[in-house]
Amino acid sequence: MKDYRLPSEGKMNIYHPPSGATSKAYVSGLKYSNKLEDMNGLEEGLEFLPTMNAKKVEKRGPKRCIAAIAIVLVCLLLSLLAGFLVWHFRYRNAPVQKVYNGHLRLVGRNFIDAYENSNSPEFADLAREVKKMLINIYKNNQDVSPFHKETQIVAFSEGSIIAYYWSEFSVPKHNVEALDRAMANIQASNEAGMKQRGSYEMRVETVVAFPSDPDIIKAKRDNSCSYALHAKEGVVTSFTTPGFPNSAYPSNARCLWVLRADADSVISLTFTTFDLEPCNVGNDFVKVYDTLSPVEAHALVKLCGSYGPSYNLTFVSSTNVLLVMLITDATERYPGFKAEFFQMPKKKNCGADLTAISGTFSSPYYPAHYPPGMDCVWNIVVPTDKRAKVRFNNFFLAEPGIPLNSCPKDYVEVNNVKYCGEKKQFVILSKTNKISVRFHSDLSLVDSGFSAEFMSYQTNDPCPGKFACNTGRCIAKTLRCDGYNDCTDASDEKNCTCTEKQFRCRNGYCKPKLWFCDGMDDCGDGSDEAECKCPANNIRCSNGNCIPESKKCDGKDDCGDGSDEGSCGRVDTVSCKTYTYKCRNNQCLSKKNPECDGNKDCSDNSDEDNCNCGKRFYSKQSRIVGGEDSDEGEWPWQVSFHTKDTGHFCGATLISQNWVVSAAHCFQDDWRRHLDHRTITAYMGLLDQGDRSNSNVQQRGLKRVIRHPYFNDASYDNDIAVAELSSPVEFNKYIQPICLPDVTHDFPVGKSLWVTGWGATQESGNGASILQKLEIRVINQTVCRSLMVPNDVTDRMMCVGVLTGGKDACQGDSGGPLVSLEANNTLFLAGVVSWGEGCAKRNKPGMYTRVSALRAWIKEQTGV
Repeated sequence: MKDYRLPSEGKMNIYHPPSGATSKAYVSGLKYSNKLEDMNGLEEGLEFLPTMNAKKVEKRGPKRCIAAIAIVLVCLLLSLLAGFLVWHFRYRNAPVQKVYNGHLRLVGRNFIDAYENSNSPEFADLAREVKKMLINIYKNNQDVSPFHKETQIVAFSEGSIIAYYWSEFSVPKHNVEALDRAMANIQASNEAGMKQRGSYEMRVETVVAFPSDPDIIKAKRDNSCSYALHAKEGVVTSFTTPGFPNSAYPSNARCLWVLRADADSVISLTFTTFDLEPCNVGNDFVKVYDTLSPVEAHALVKLCGSYGPSYNLTFVSSTNVLLVMLITDATERYPGFKAEFFQMPKKKNCGADLTAISGTFSSPYYPAHYPPGMDCVWNIVVPTDKRAKVRFNNFFLAEPGIPLNSCPKDYVEVNNVKYCGEKKQFVILSKTNKISVRFHSDLSLVDSGFSAEFMSYQTNDPCPGKFACNTGRCIAKTLRCDGYNDCTDASDEKNCTCTEKQFRCRNGYCKPKLWFCDGMDDCGDGSDEAECKCPANNIRCSNGNCIPESKKCDGKDDCGDGSDEGSCGRVDTVSCKTYTYKCRNNQCLSKKNPECDGNKDCSDNSDEDNCNCGKRFYSKQSRIVGGEDSDEGEWPWQVSFHTKDTGHFCGATLISQNWVVSAAHCFQDDWRRHLDHRTITAYMGLLDQGDRSNSNVQQRGLKRVIRHPYFNDASYDNDIAVAELSSPVEFNKYIQPICLPDVTHDFPVGKSLWVTGWGATQESGNGASILQKLEIRVINQTVCRSLMVPNDVTDRMMCVGVLTGGKDACQGDSGGPLVSLEANNTLFLAGVVSWGEGCAKRNKPGMYTRVSALRAWIKEQTGV
């Protein structure tokens, strides 16, 4: 029963005398003359000695030779000495500018509000005292004092008082390492770090110094873009980059926001809008520090590019201060950011003793990014007649460039095993009724953290009525030995007896026979495809043919489908075939899928024309936390069709300002009669069906609908339609067109594609409110026909899904996009949601209209 899815230094410039087009390249200090010298003007007394006149030949004795050698040696020694002196004074002793940032902890003085204002007399008075104390500390260190150039106190905070400073040094190259060591171990001496003030004594308790953050060391240091903000109890305070949102942030800027909260509070900071220059284009970035001194060792995060509105950009401080810094270069400028912050009580205890049958716990302040410098322990105890287990549902403890094998920085430790990185749901079992979970974060670079639950289970039956995976996951017993890895560690597929519908892999796993020779390594050891391989020194073509390896990339189509020439690292002009890309000048290319990949492969550049499509403005996509909800602006071509009676009933895809693509069957009612297009409203830029009045959403009526003339409403062959909007839409960050593939565009077996829609989240269930996204893969067409009724699958359909089931489009997704991420981060419309046998059933993949097969018809109707 079919379900139809409704609801330059060191360079010399040579001067050439002008001739014709004059050259203006000159060499400073060099003069050339094109005049011939007067040979009669030679000095008197200079005599040429003709060699033929024996009497006139000059005689050279041994003394003259020795003298000449001595002169040469002296000159050589002098040159070496000069070179050494130049090296010693100019290079070896060349001064290096070093800047250190850090803080001092002062005791004997109480913090007052005036110390927050760097323009107050109280601030200036204390800053002078602290600066003298710090310089006195430097004077006691011979590796530091000779090279000190300048010091400035920049801020104060509680604790008793913490003074933040930077110090600049000019140090010879060979002394740099000694200076680094000295600053890393600098100590406050009792004498140098003491200041008598009236009847009390102020003393430096500790000094901390770090090399200045390399990201900002070249940035200008001024106060023209500096702000100080203090949170108010129960009030959310907002701040933005200069000019936001009406103008872009300034170029070559260094902006600072000093954020403070009351003592014994912490700060929660959220970037609600973030749109900076892309990370791979320029050097604009924002850094957040868990201190008022910009040191790399206390940086919580570095941000650049653009983030969607729902991306988790909330950070929590470990104390009552945060520093936000914006650095920009002279290239492109962008809108910037809007942020808000508030204060909240500091957690007195991190971790807990949990005694119950079950319960939940999470990293501090989850789902906000956890603070730095945390050590939390949860001691979990379940009833004595049971055992304990912990399931992590969301787990994000990743840092860029950090190896995950030893988890040296942030981690969760359970049963003496450390876990870090980004993981899907996993379970940890205890052999007793107790289990201890420790969470640790270092002083820099934080992440979203984790949410977890603890449970109890029977010793002899950890999964009542189900199969217990080695991971601790419980699955239905029917999933045991079915060829699918349901446990994630494949423990449900070990020690199995293969049935007549299965074949045994070399590694012992049993897999469905229909996967044999389907072009995918389903066994994991390649044994299901081994017998399908070509003989030695041969390669397998995409169509299954075998050809000698020597014929690959020889400029000839030996396979018969061009696959031996399609990915050779070069682009050749070849004779035109049905599978070769044709340029506008009628030349055909050997290259597969050349359109809009950022390379001009056609001699007329037509492969890169009309490529203002398939782009997402938000460079970062949200990590899924507990679902498959899409982010705002993540799929800017998604369209929702509505009627007054039914609300959302079908999806569509925006291909231009005026046209959308959908499924033909969307425009007929339950009795297969044509729907009146005048009753349909198209919504663009929509994320939440309950928020259609959002300012990012545009709605249009339909001027006309064109269904494919050969659409078969029984077989759903040619299930495609185009609709013209009543008026053009305006493109922005939330509304953009998708790229349409060429008729020769190939979406190979196994390639991951994305389907999106508001359809039912389970068969016969209700539609989703938030736009859903799902990653699925292209399935071999032969395998697909063996799973479905063979004649039902035509060349204008593509089979996409997950044969294990559980992932599929469903009712209400019809007409929506199936998209592919291609070269140059461009997305193409691969298919249109069409039909399927139920939803997400095992071995019943979804069927999609193949857009490339109907590309010519779309062009004919829309001009796109």
